[in-house]
Amino acid sequence: MQHFKRRDFIKAGSLLTGAAALSSVPVSSVFAAGSDVIKIALIGCGGRGTGATFDAFASGQNLKLVAMADAFQDNLEKTYQTIKEKFGDKVDVPDSRKYVGFDGYKAAIRDADVVLLATPPGFRPIHFEEAVKAGKHVFMEKPVAVDIPGIRKVLAAAAEAKKKKLNVVVGLQRRYQTNYREAIRRIQDGAIGDVVSGQVYWNSGGVWVRPREPKQTEMEYQMRNWFYFNWLCGDHIVEQHVHNIDIANWVKGKYPVSIQGTGSRAHRTGKDYGEIYDNFAIELTYDDGAVVYSQCRHFEGVSNRVDETFQATNGRAFLSAGNQAILWDTNGNEIYRHDPKGNPNAYQQEHKELFAAIAKNEYVFDDAQHGAYSTLTGIIGRNACYTGKVIKWEEALTSTVDLSPDVYAWDALPKIVPNENGEYPYPIPGKNTDRYI
Repeated sequence: MQHFKRRDFIKAGSLLTGAAALSSVPVSSVFAAGSDVIKIALIGCGGRGTGATFDAFASGQNLKLVAMADAFQDNLEKTYQTIKEKFGDKVDVPDSRKYVGFDGYKAAIRDADVVLLATPPGFRPIHFEEAVKAGKHVFMEKPVAVDIPGIRKVLAAAAEAKKKKLNVVVGLQRRYQTNYREAIRRIQDGAIGDVVSGQVYWNSGGVWVRPREPKQTEMEYQMRNWFYFNWLCGDHIVEQHVHNIDIANWVKGKYPVSIQGTGSRAHRTGKDYGEIYDNFAIELTYDDGAVVYSQCRHFEGVSNRVDETFQATNGRAFLSAGNQAILWDTNGNEIYRHDPKGNPNAYQQEHKELFAAIAKNEYVFDDAQHGAYSTLTGIIGRNACYTGKVIKWEEALTSTVDLSPDVYAWDALPKIVPNENGEYPYPIPGKNTDRYI
């Protein structure tokens, strides 16, 4: 890890996860006097925010949802009705604690003990910073940023969270999934020797498109279609593929020293798809010479694949989110096969462990660091493909390219806007690289 120490970056913490990451350290109680109720606030009322709230209530702790915030009124009301119908009096969110607009997160954070951050990831750094400043425990969805200035902001807030003993869990749920925990523990204990190569995949058919509506401002259109704009999403190599990239870093126990690759807009090429690519193929090179190949794409009507494989000096491994994990020796003999029977739901498990620690007034989780560094790996991979350059980790850390708008307002313009035909500029390696590195 020496390549971190030579920069003015926060030193990377352990790559272990969950309760293994820290000793349990007592913290001051989050509860109101005479109460064991943990008050939660939801920031970001889309599908993932709704799911995160359901998973939090499945933790078994005494929770109450007391505040909600979203940029859009309709998103907030729809999610409120869904959660209220399911959880009844566990939801106490009067109109006075429903906050709409770009700044609503600040008030919602003040109302709660624990905040769930589930907006598009472009907002994650400022929301996380505010939550830590207010002294709140945090669950935040992945990825944790979309550009390198955002990563620096998250790491600074992570350091402050550690000082304040605030538990932080990041929604890289494979780190809370039993098959990954058991298999990677064995790999790191040397069951298949030293990992020298690997392949990680997120190949799927892509996601939704929301048509432009009459009288929408450009800011609203991009917010509604946040997946297709880098200031909001970071491109799918960051937004989705961060899961598999994180597994590569976890298995290796370190982060790559350089990244190169290629990508393009080959299938999803119309103006409905904003500025992002639909395919990436990158190589993560680590300081011991190991190379992990990473592939992700959004092609419809072709084969899909979402899993990870690794080759080592004494064997190989296969892992997947479908509760699979198999290790073989060099002769092809199976030395471990994970039994998925009775395995907990990983989305719920991360909340179960987080809220158990909070209920016990223990400091256990500091996921923000590995969440930030795996997000950074994806960002560097994206920029390598956009520019056609080999990008070294340390050089990337100096980037000042900030993708966020100068002003957050419905009548303000994002930095990327369409031409007269409604088409957005997209990255062309070797031609418009200054926007991305």
